[in-house]
This record gives sequence, structure tokens and C-alpha cells, in this order.
Amino acid sequence: MSNQIFNAASLLGDLESYTVIDEHDSVLKESTLEFVKSTPEFYKRSHLPGHVTGSAWIIDRRKRLVLLTHHAKLNRWMQLGGHVEDDADIQSAALREAREESGLNRVEFVSRKIFDIDIHEIPKTPKAPAHLHYDIRFLLDADSTEPFRISSESNSLVWSSLENVHLFTNELSVLRMIEKTTIQTASLS
Repeated sequence: MSNQIFNAASLLGDLESYTVIDEHDSVLKESTLEFVKSTPEFYKRSHLPGHVTGSAWIIDRRKRLVLLTHHAKLNRWMQLGGHVEDDADIQSAALREAREESGLNRVEFVSRKIFDIDIHEIPKTPKAPAHLHYDIRFLLDADSTEPFRISSESNSLVWSSLENVHLFTNELSVLRMIEKTTIQTASLS
């Protein structure tokens, strides 16, 4: 195990500069900021009732497809991501999780700025009580022709067109990222 120290100041700065798109987004930002400021253990998996996680919303280089995982424990389609481990910052956690859960090597940040924030409950398991994930999400891209590898954390992986994501999930936080993808990629053109 590494002695890496998580950069809390960097996350606070990133959260402060996160641009919200609506009132719901603003509530998520403020709640996450309050949580992070309330405890120095905010990023540790062992901190219950909740902790910060890092996720990757991976689009293809043509900005038409998104990589979804069918999460084994949660039994639903979603973005890739997970817990902070020995990561220096939340971006490193999201990138590590993206690579571990997809097997893709050529995954890169479209931007290192926070793309989306979500707060959701993780159900009780034999190992942990129900708790919250304060999920910090980043927009990454990858080559959709590179073969992916399904990890033990997933039942399946699929590249879906942005238009067809609703066929896999009706999770509002996932559908919100489609809207944000459209906005972000339009500004990059």
C-alpha cells in the first residue's frame, strides 16, 4: 500500500469552480462541498455514512457513443467508477477506475474539470450499512475500436449511442450526463 496523501484542497477548489446547469445541480454541488468540508475522512471507503467516489463518463473520440457498465453488485447500467484508493486526487481515482473496469489503455480526459456530481445511496450489504456516494464525475474519451475487458465488478460492458442510453437505463443522473455531453461537445466543436 502506498503512502499517497489525497489532495483535499484540489478537490475543494474543483468543487468551488464547478459550473452548475440548474438548481438540482447547484444543490448537489453545495451538499458535496458541505460534506467534504465536514470531515477529513471524506474520501475513505471506511468513512460511513458516506464518502467521495470518482467516476468516468467515457465517450468515443467521435463523441457519438458512451461506454456503459452493467454493475454486478448494483445490477444496473451506469458509468464506470468507484472508490478512492491510493490516489493523489479525484481525477486519478476516476481514471484508474476507468482503466481497471474497462481494460482500455487509451482513455484520456476531455477535461480535468468536474463534469457532473451526483449523490446516491448504496444499499446495505453484509459488509457495510447503507451509505451515500458523493460521486464526482469526469468526461473522458477512448477509442471505441480498442477491445475492452469486462472486470469482476461488471456483468457486461457496451458502447451505446447517446440516443439509445435510455434503452439501458432510466437513471436520471445518467440521462443528465447525456444532456451535459451534448452541451460540452458542442462547445468543443
